[in-house]
Amino acid sequence: QVEPVESGGGLVQAGGSLRLSCTASGRISTYAMGWFRHAPGKGREIVAGINWSGSNTYYANSAKGRFTISRDNVKNSVYLQMDSPKPEDTAVYYCAAKVDIGTAVLNSKYDYWGQGTQVTVSS
Repeated sequence: QVEPVESGGGLVQAGGSLRLSCTASGRISTYAMGWFRHAPGKGREIVAGINWSGSNTYYANSAKGRFTISRDNVKNSVYLQMDSPKPEDTAVYYCAAKVDIGTAVLNSKYDYWGQGTQVTVSS
């Protein structure tokens, strides 16, 4: 079992960049990892996911071409590089994990969740 802990949120100007980090208490090398977000008045949605090895990624349409997910299994960490953010990217961002034996569906249910970090994009 892993316990994700997010960091790196804050206020960023539209068109700038921000890097979110997620460091887990346990080893993440056998887990798929995902970034989700929850904006006021909207449901929680997946932003990006990455399989255990980093060889496969998933991006929501809203994130394609602007956000990049990556991981470092030695550091038990996963990252979300947010380039050219927009005001509509404002949300609480959550890091999540699920066991991956090689067949994880990256945009489906995750089992372990962090507490979230607020990202606010100003126009």
